[in-house]
This record gives sequence, C-alpha cells and structure tokens, in this order.
Amino acid sequence: MASTDPPAAAESIILSARAICEEADHLWTVVRDVSIPTELLTDKRDQWKIEYDTESMVRVFLRKEIRDLSQQEIADQLAHRPALLKGFGLTSPPQQQTISEVWDAFDEPTQEVIEATATGIAHEAYEYGIIREALIPSNPEEQADEDKDEAEYTKRKATGTIKLARKHAFPEFESGRALNRSYEDEAILDMVARICSHKGSANAEGEYGWLTDDDLTASGDTILRVLKQFATAEGEEAQLTLDATLDDERLPDVERMRDALMDSFDSATENIINSIRGANPFDDRQTIAAIDITYERIWTSPWEDYENRIPNPVFPRMASGYRKDDETRYGFKYATLTLVGDMAPIVLAVEPVKENSNWEDDGSTSFSRAAIVERLLAKASQYVDLDMVVFDRGFDSDDVYHAVADRDLTFLSPIRRYAEELEDIEDIKTTEEVDAGVVHNVPYYVDGEVHHTAEVIYAPVEGDDADDPDANYGAFRTNMGHVAPDEIEAVVNLYSRRWDIENQYKSITAMLPRTSSMDYRVRFTNFVLTTLLYNLWRLTDYLIKVGKDVEVRADPEVSFQTFIRALTEYLREID
Repeated sequence: MASTDPPAAAESIILSARAICEEADHLWTVVRDVSIPTELLTDKRDQWKIEYDTESMVRVFLRKEIRDLSQQEIADQLAHRPALLKGFGLTSPPQQQTISEVWDAFDEPTQEVIEATATGIAHEAYEYGIIREALIPSNPEEQADEDKDEAEYTKRKATGTIKLARKHAFPEFESGRALNRSYEDEAILDMVARICSHKGSANAEGEYGWLTDDDLTASGDTILRVLKQFATAEGEEAQLTLDATLDDERLPDVERMRDALMDSFDSATENIINSIRGANPFDDRQTIAAIDITYERIWTSPWEDYENRIPNPVFPRMASGYRKDDETRYGFKYATLTLVGDMAPIVLAVEPVKENSNWEDDGSTSFSRAAIVERLLAKASQYVDLDMVVFDRGFDSDDVYHAVADRDLTFLSPIRRYAEELEDIEDIKTTEEVDAGVVHNVPYYVDGEVHHTAEVIYAPVEGDDADDPDANYGAFRTNMGHVAPDEIEAVVNLYSRRWDIENQYKSITAMLPRTSSMDYRVRFTNFVLTTLLYNLWRLTDYLIKVGKDVEVRADPEVSFQTFIRALTEYLREID
C-alpha cells in the first residue's frame, strides 16, 4: 500500500464519522459505516493472500480503541456477535493472535492514525449524544481539574444518563399504535416515570392532567391501554384482547407477552451498557449474579367460598400464593437476575413466574424453576461472562443446579435440611472445637449417571426461625471445587452478596405504579419499566462513584426517587 499520510487519513475518517453521527443511534453503526481511506494507510501484508482485508481490520481496531478492549476481548466480541462481524465486513471471526499479527503489520504512522481517529470518533459520538463522556479518552490532569467540584460532577453525570435514557432506552418500547396517535410512546413512558416518582397510579396521573388542563398528560385509560400494547407481540394486526392471550386453561399466553416486553427491555439495556462500556461497569475479578423472585401483592382472594373450597372464578390465573411474616398472601411473581458484589448492581434479565397453588387443579400450569433459570442465564450472557450464580433456598432443585453446571458456571445456594443434613449438623455441634464442616464430592445424577459433583458445606449462620433449634446452622451446596475447612467462612460469606438483590426489590416495589388492574400485561409492563428506571439509576450511581473514587457498595450518591423525578422533569422540558 501507499505510504501513510497521518493528518489526511485521520481528518478524512473523523469528518466521515461526524456526518454519520448526525443520523446514527449507536457507536457500532458509526464504526461500521465510517469511510476508511485505505489508500492513505500502510498495511505491510501481501494483499493478494490475506483473509482479513485492511478496511475491515481498521474498523476492528477503531472499536477496540474506543471501547478500550484488549485484543482477546475484541476477538471474543467478534466471535459471539454475528451482526458485528458482518457489519465490519468479516466472513469469519479472527483469533486474538491474528489480530495481533495484523496490528504489527500496520506501520507506526498507521497505528497512530487509528489511535488518534478513535479518540476523534469518540468525541464526535459524545457531541451527538451517542455515547457517554466516560468513553472518551482524556488527559488525567485535565480531568482532575474538571472534577474538583464534586457536586457539579454528580449533577453532570446524572444529567448525562438522563439524556441517554431519552436517546437509547425509551425509544426501544413501541406500542404499534396508529401514527395519528395523540401521545407518542416516549411521552407515555414519561408519564409512567412520573407515576413512579410520585408513587401514584395511571388514573391519578390522568386526573391530575385533567384538573390542571395539562395537555401533555393522557387519561388514565389511555396510559393503561398503551401499557397493554407494549406487551403485545410484534406483528399482531391489533392490540390483543385479554381473551386472545388466553389458552385452553384460561392462562394468558405469557411467552408472547414476555417476549414482546423483554425484547424492548433487552435492547434498551444493551444500548445503555454499550454507551458506557468504556467505564467498565462489569470489570471485576469475579462476576457474580444473584437470582431470586419478588412479589407484587394483590388483595383479591382466590376463594369464592373458602370453607367449601370453591375457587374464585375471576381470580387472575398468573397470581400465586406465598408466605411472608407468617401470613399467607397472594400476588404476581417476577424472577430477576442481578449483578451483585463490587459491580454496578443492575438487573440483566426478568422472567414471569407462575406456580400451581392449592386452589387450582393438580395439573394446572406451573413454570419450571430450572427453565426460568436457563432463560435468565441466556439473557445475562448477552452482556457479561458470569463466574458464579447464587440462589436462595427456593431454587434448591437438582434441575436448577444441572442447568447452571451445564453452562460451566459455579453455583452457591443454601439447601433444604432433611434428616441426613440434620444428622450432619448434629455431628458438627457435638464435636469439640469444630463449628463447620464439608462433605466433599457429593455426586448428583441425571438418568442414572453422575452429572456433576458438589461440596455440601455446614456452617453457622444467623438464624431466621426462632422455633427451629438448628436455624443457626446452614447447609450450602456449591460446585466450586474442593473446599478446605479454612475456606468455609469465605465461601459462605460469598452468599451474603445476594442481599444486594433484596435491596433491589425494596427499591423497585416501592416505586411500582399503583393499580387495581388484574390484567397481567399491565402488571408485568409496570414491573419491567420500573426495573429499567432502576437500571438507569444504578448505572448513574456507578459512574458517579467511579469518578469520585467512592466504593461501589457505598450508599447511593443520589436517591432512586430523586433520580426518577429529575428524569421526568427533563423529559417534560424537551417534549
């Protein structure tokens, strides 16, 4: 190739990127479509026999530099994201060694062009609101001067994420309504956010709009109708009626609802994560996720006549029973997978939960815990490479552990204590100078063959059942390998990280819009949208803490309610 002309090459690429940024929504689109003047660059490989051409590899290196990825990380992305591979003009993913060899084949001026151009593209993408400023390479001394005022820094980071929500999160939710609609989908989402910030309801929001002659606020009926339409599968000619989403058991077709909503949630979450990827929100020595289930209580009874065991025919089929505070309650259940530990504690996946209850026939639908876990893990794998999954005792099932082990992941979970476990606990308690123990290499079977082995750990824990004399001892199951006696405390302490998910549920359920509707589309959509707002808040809090060098697990810099209120004020200003 011709000799490199650094100034001309860099200027040409950056000008092209600027033009693309005017229309593009995602950074990868900019890198995919930017014009690369290969005639101004030097690639010392024999062009007639190369597998990966110069232009495609320049795009690879631009993404690598902008995202601050290692060669192995960019190789992994190309291997697992077919759209990225195709967009960059590659027919097969290059190995890390190949990427290294191609980089070495570029002369030094060409390498400098790529590095300088990556910085230029990042600045252009930020100016057009495509990425957060955290992605832009900066001079450390300049950054230190800029961030002296911590309050101003907090404000700037929060405002940046609010803008990000408008550009990358809300547009992913589409109701499929007619183009002549009175309120855009994003305006409805703005109203939902306001409802959350006021801990109100769709009807209360509509009444306020009517009372104040606020033409930016829809009626409560309109808001609820759009919430249902968000959960309507793509391609339907019209909004599904509730009857149309029921099967022969009168159970809503949850898969269609779930897929319609979660496609939007997944896209919004991925957009946000990609826009701040340079801040490494998931960069940790060990990536731990917690899976659990939360409840949205309802006050309708499943019984028309409890004494005669006559079920209530209008009780919602997706509702289940549960116990809390020694009381039987009823409500809708949702499972989530959340990152925990020393990373941004965001929700990566949501699944509806349905359990067979005692007012239903024995053959009534009940969702498999293992199937729920498999779907949650599949969703999470789009964003991070997990190392460990922790559960609560409600997921203590061989099928669940098999599903996790099949993904070559480590699990850690308390297990139910049966006679054998209670005997082991008693042995430990009666042995002098011993307060914990491990049973090694316990085999677990599938179809008569050993599927995996695990360690069963017995250790003292804080009891939560005063009537249980053995409540101060816990039994845990893990496949993390041989656990030595002096490692027991550290392993059990890992389980405490799942408490992040309990705090998450408190935050989300506190902000859920109030509603009397028993339509599962409304309930599930409310939960998913509130979870999205929670993610925006948590990612904002993470970026603020990283900039201030504050521990990720420290108290939030801005409260959830304050963040949502600021979000809604901003959205209203620009509508």
